[in-house]
Amino acid sequence: MLVSEKRSLFRFLAIYLSSTFLLFLSATLIFYHYQKHNILDTQRESLKSKAYQISQELRKLHEQFGVPLLYPPSPLSAIYDSDQNYIFGSFNPTNPLWQNESYIQEDKLFYFYKLEPYYLGAKYLLVNQKIEHTQITILQKTLLFFLLVAGLFFTILGIFLGRLFIAPMKESMQRVNRFIEDTTHELNTPISTILTNIELIETLYNCKAKKEMKRIEIASKTLSRLYDDLTYLKLNHNYHREIEPLNIGQLLQERLLYFQSMIEAKSLILTEAIEQNIIIAIDRNDALRLIDNLLSNAIKYNQKNGKITIALNQKRLHIVDSGIGIKEEDLSRIHERFNRANQSEGGFGIGLDIVGQVVKEYSFKFTINSIYTEGTEVTITWS
Repeated sequence: MLVSEKRSLFRFLAIYLSSTFLLFLSATLIFYHYQKHNILDTQRESLKSKAYQISQELRKLHEQFGVPLLYPPSPLSAIYDSDQNYIFGSFNPTNPLWQNESYIQEDKLFYFYKLEPYYLGAKYLLVNQKIEHTQITILQKTLLFFLLVAGLFFTILGIFLGRLFIAPMKESMQRVNRFIEDTTHELNTPISTILTNIELIETLYNCKAKKEMKRIEIASKTLSRLYDDLTYLKLNHNYHREIEPLNIGQLLQERLLYFQSMIEAKSLILTEAIEQNIIIAIDRNDALRLIDNLLSNAIKYNQKNGKITIALNQKRLHIVDSGIGIKEEDLSRIHERFNRANQSEGGFGIGLDIVGQVVKEYSFKFTINSIYTEGTEVTITWS
């Protein structure tokens, strides 16, 4: 799956799963509070029933003994007079909430029961008991399990729907890849023929149209480099790499000779600080794609009579150009395939994508700094 496909799938899943989760979480919380309220109501009704039983016992005791003795001792109970003054009881709560018939305080359920008719000054009976959390805990565990199962189900469903969502884009990308494959296949033979014949003409014949031949050579090398890049993109995931010690300094000098005609065509001033015998374990084709794309960009996006500075040492490759630069808002997307920050120049927008793939393959560090209209600075660090 391509990076763009993964990004689209992840965005779809993020929106789908977050909205679905929030919806189910809201519904679950509403259901939880409703069920918890029912559980507490059940306990409240049970406490009310016990308060009624106590009131009946109090009446019997009053009729037998003439005093309102408390019975039984559980649940805890207290008797108040008509002015809401405490008379006596098995507990004496602080600050009872008289405005409520029942209330919860310190994990306890309280209930006021009005004694009618009241006797010997006793008018209110307050009872309380600890809230029973067993059913509430079971409810919490059940709803949590439901959320986990629902989350797993909707994640699987989201992946399935996401793949359906990106299927048209994937099909379009496959068509583009097939087009690239067919195009590169057709380009290979004529490009090779043109380059070979140019070399033969320059070697065997004294051609008078040297400027014209130079232009043909530059155009042919540009096509050749595009062919190599497109082939690299097509084979990258199945490409067998032969990683071996490679002299990067020598390879860089060779590629500078290859690009010499393009550098001269723009009258660029080249400054080199290339250390010799810089050895890195890397596949040669990967190194070629890395160097060629960085040099090509430094030439292509440079100004007429501009400058290119190339430095190579044991730790890094550093290339600075005085070109058109990159806008700050485009820097974050410059590595994306087919993305071109500057539409005035040619190309497919695949160069830095290839550089990024090579850097990622070998765990190098790739940094790019640019000031629009002033130039770009690229650094590849490997140690």
